[in-house]
Amino acid sequence: MTDFLLLMKHELSLVLILVFLLVLKIRSKPIVNSSLINVMNVLLLLNFAWGWMMNANGELFGGMFRNSALLAFEKNILSFGLLIICLQSSGWLKNHKHLPEFYMLIVSTLIGMFFMLSSGNLLMFYLGLELSTIPLAALCNFDLEKPNSSEAAMKMIMSSAFSSGILLFGISLFYGLTGSFSLQSITYYFDGNPLQILSFLMIFSGFAFKLSVVPFHLWTADVYEGAPVSVTSYLSVISKGSMVFVFVSVMYSTFRGMSTIWYDALVVLSIITMVVGNLFALRQNNMKRFLAFSSIAQIGYILIGISGSSDAGMASSIYFILIYIFSNLGAFGVISLISSETGRESVDDFKGLYKTNPMLSWVLALSLFSLAGIPPTAGFFGKIFLLTAGAAKGNYLLITIAALNMIISLYYYLRVIRAIFMDTNENPVRLVQGDWSYKAALIICVAGILITGFTTGLYEYILSLSNGL
Repeated sequence: MTDFLLLMKHELSLVLILVFLLVLKIRSKPIVNSSLINVMNVLLLLNFAWGWMMNANGELFGGMFRNSALLAFEKNILSFGLLIICLQSSGWLKNHKHLPEFYMLIVSTLIGMFFMLSSGNLLMFYLGLELSTIPLAALCNFDLEKPNSSEAAMKMIMSSAFSSGILLFGISLFYGLTGSFSLQSITYYFDGNPLQILSFLMIFSGFAFKLSVVPFHLWTADVYEGAPVSVTSYLSVISKGSMVFVFVSVMYSTFRGMSTIWYDALVVLSIITMVVGNLFALRQNNMKRFLAFSSIAQIGYILIGISGSSDAGMASSIYFILIYIFSNLGAFGVISLISSETGRESVDDFKGLYKTNPMLSWVLALSLFSLAGIPPTAGFFGKIFLLTAGAAKGNYLLITIAALNMIISLYYYLRVIRAIFMDTNENPVRLVQGDWSYKAALIICVAGILITGFTTGLYEYILSLSNGL
């Protein structure tokens, strides 16, 4: 019983929050939005703090569920990202009619992601994937009065259903070939059978859809544009981050025997993803679409790190996701605040922002510098570790192409920064002042970008957790 409680503590604490929300929803006397927002921020903070305590290694349910120090660390990263997003969402949510439903949906998705991470079984993984995806589609439609929000939800459902179908087909084939769903056991059945390779490629394609790898990115930018900004930031950081964690784990353990196949696939896809993501980002004027294609390009860099197929490859991917949370949520936090207060989201709207909102301008600029990988921000070190892990394979052409893409990306990041600080605007964004939670979230992001960049101990710690996996 004790092992059960300790091994599933992350999931159980979120379930308790979910039960609290359900009780709150069915009680006759409704709670004031501002009060619920404050209560939820405190609960999510406690949940994050609890995630660091009394962690245990082990398995449950015959190996279907497992936990380790590395998995606990990954879950804590995602819990931290959810806390920042909820802090940033307070302005948008304070007048929303369905506030408890928002928290129920977003907490449910995180529970699904935790089950994905801890799955030792393909069936458990698929159930966790669906639990994390279906509520996300509902969240995309949370701007109920906006037609493009409904369009984003519809496109999210269709693309998720398509990718889940491919993934499930691959899983079914594997089960037919091996007679097992266990991620550990099916490793021993690999013998180069063409049908095994086909089923692996289908599973690999399912992951590629979920990560928005080109050419599987489909409606990523449309979904990002139509969804509420807070949901977009959740999609780009938490949802993608959880998939990266699972993808690395599955490739490095279960499918290590097929590393020659997936290495070639990763190299090709990383090049295409970086090039297409960067080229499309160059011509975007909507800030959310701009960050959507930027996030696609960032996935290309992560694939390079994963291709290293080493402890350093795993550590650099996890480290980069942590940095990406600070950088991307810093950018999305500023966009979310301005969008909720003024409804303005285009790059042209941000011209002259520095004259009316200097602090927000500096936060956005620092976040974009980190996303671009400009030293000494954390993003620079994150990309250095990714490229170093990828270079261990000796594929210097891939590293050269990545470096060229980083130079191209500088143009569109600096285009936004130039608009903020140098361009004039006859109708600039008025002075915007968020509440304490907004300011706290932005301070956390700025501190994370600066402190993570100047401390090497964190990467070494993640590397020590990744050793031997």
